[in-house]
Order: sequence, then C-alpha cells, then structure tokens
Amino acid sequence: MNFDLTEEQQLLEDSVARFVADHYALDKRIKLANGKLGFSAEHWQTFAELGWLAVPFDEADGGIGGGPVETMVVMEQFGRGLILEPYLATVILGGGVLRRTLEGERRAELLGRLIEGKLQLAFAHSEEQARWDLEDVVSSARQDGDGWVLNGAKPVVYNGGNADLLIVSARSSGGQMDSDGISLFLVDPKASGVEIQAYPTVDGLRAAEIKMTDVKVDGDALLGAAGKAWPIIEAVADEAVLALCAEALGGLEVLYKDTVQYTQERQQFGHPMTDFQTVSHRLVEMFMEYEQCKSLLYRATMEYAQNGHEAARTLSACKHLIGTAGKFIGETAVQLHGGMGVTEELRLGHFFKRQLVIESQFGNADFHLEKFAA
Repeated sequence: MNFDLTEEQQLLEDSVARFVADHYALDKRIKLANGKLGFSAEHWQTFAELGWLAVPFDEADGGIGGGPVETMVVMEQFGRGLILEPYLATVILGGGVLRRTLEGERRAELLGRLIEGKLQLAFAHSEEQARWDLEDVVSSARQDGDGWVLNGAKPVVYNGGNADLLIVSARSSGGQMDSDGISLFLVDPKASGVEIQAYPTVDGLRAAEIKMTDVKVDGDALLGAAGKAWPIIEAVADEAVLALCAEALGGLEVLYKDTVQYTQERQQFGHPMTDFQTVSHRLVEMFMEYEQCKSLLYRATMEYAQNGHEAARTLSACKHLIGTAGKFIGETAVQLHGGMGVTEELRLGHFFKRQLVIESQFGNADFHLEKFAA
C-alpha cells in the first residue's frame, strides 16, 4: 500500500513543520503558556492566513476540503512543537459540530468567521460522573416557549475560558445513559447563568469548569434536531481521537529522538551511553513502539476516511497503543536522561506531560482496550 503523501499534503506538512521550527522553541512556548490567553493570538491569525483553520471544511464553506489524512498531517506537526493554540477545541471539536448541523446564512457566517480566525469555540460535553462514557449526560435542557432553559455542569472544557461561543450538550429527553435524547446548543459564555472558572492544565494548555444555572437560550441555539445529537457527538469524538493520536505521535518522535541524541553524546566510563547493550536495547524498544504507533495511526486514519464510525474498533486499538507507548517511551526517556529529565528547563518533561494528558482525553488506554474487546 502507498503511504506517500500527495503533493498538496506534503506542502501542508512542510508549512506546519517550518512554523513549529521557527516559533515554538521551549522558552517561547513557556512564555506563551504563562501569558494571559495561554497561547498567541498572532499565531492563531497566522493559522488562518496559511489556511490551516480551513483544513477539514468543504470548499463550499470556504475550506480546502481536507479529510482525516490532512488533519493527521497538521496534528502530527503540532505534536512536535507542543502547540498551545486551541486547534483541537475550535476546529476539530467545535467546527466538527457546526459543519454537521448548521445550514444557510448562519452556516456561512459562523464557519466563515472560524476559518478567518475570528471565532473560537469550546465543546462542553463530558461530565464528572460519566468519565469517558459519551452518552452519560445529566445536564438538562427544558423547552420554554420558543426557547430552552439549560442546567448542569461541564468539567475540563478545553478553551472554555477563551471561547467566543460554547457548544453545550444537554439531555432534553430519555434516561441518563440513553444515547437518544441528547441535544446540542450554542451558548454565549457571557449569558446570564453561565459561570466559567478557567485554569491552566498540567500540560500547559487552558481549560475551564462551566456551570449553567437556568440559562435561557433562543430556539435557534439548538444545533440539529432536538434529542438527536448522538451521531454528531460520536463522529466528532472519533475525529478527536484520531487528531489526538496524531499529535501524540509527533511528540513520541521528539521523545525518542532526543533520547537517542543525548545517549550518543553522554559519556559514562569513557564511552557513549549507546555503547552499553542495555541502553541500546531500550532505544530499540522505544523506536519499535513509535513505529507500531505510526503504522496503526495510518491504518486507523485511512479506515476512518473510507468507512467512518465503522472504523471505531481500529480507532480504539490506536488510542490504546499510543496511550501505553506514550507512557513507556516517556518513562524510558526520563530514566535515560536522569534527574534532568523532569526539569522545566528541558523540553522532555513537557512532552511527557502532554503524552499523559492525551492518554486521558476521550478515554484512556484501559477504556479503549475494553471497547476494542467488546
């Protein structure tokens, strides 16, 4: 099978790789992470100008008509730089919902603003009691005349503190674990009854706790049909899993290559560390784990591009493998670097923390192993 990128995909990869190399040295990333926004608004506009925000959207919507492969290309390069900008939250999650639900002038307006870099989104779906069961929703949506009243809480909403609009899931009918009966709403974060507590996460990104108390929204805030949001949530989650796996793969490459370089240069007993058989074996194991992840990511991406949610079993296999490999490669990299492997001054620890967070997003390795077996 031919795994080579097309000319357009290669150009996309090269442009993102150049940006990461030029703008995401560790000291610059730390400075951005500690800033007010937690990322660079200037970088976000550059993403728009270079067309990266348009990648997964149809040409009719002003996008470039890219698919899962193009998203994988972008996210893998972002993973190599530990990008802070809310691409996953806005383009993959929020944009994924909007392009599946909006129509007419409203679709053109909101997707147009997103692609131009003038609209940021946050997808507030997961709930505390649910862990990673996407259908477990207790936040409520009650119809009130032509509008709706929303109540509930959403923890760890990425980009929740900076988003211009929130996409919130709530149950309008059915029981707590029913996939049927979930609705999606577009909510102004400044609306009465919306309480947002933003905070930095351990990997340098930003998230928020969102609480809704009798939040009133108009009828047109409903995205899609009432109670029929499950297929949309499922599809967006699948794409998020693929995007996270691609980002993780980029980080894994940095972890193992940095470790190879360090052990080739570090002298012990008058020899480079790579002269010792135990160290060499560990490096080979890191490389093999990385290559297995890469192969399975390619398979999952192509299967999803062809078959959609029918590829869910392969997606779970990929998320499980990358989660376990991330821990192994990260722990081995830290061990071979010694104590400095966990210092803030070395990028190794930052990459390892991001791997651990990715492993917990949209289901950890154990969760996806159970899904795969089922």
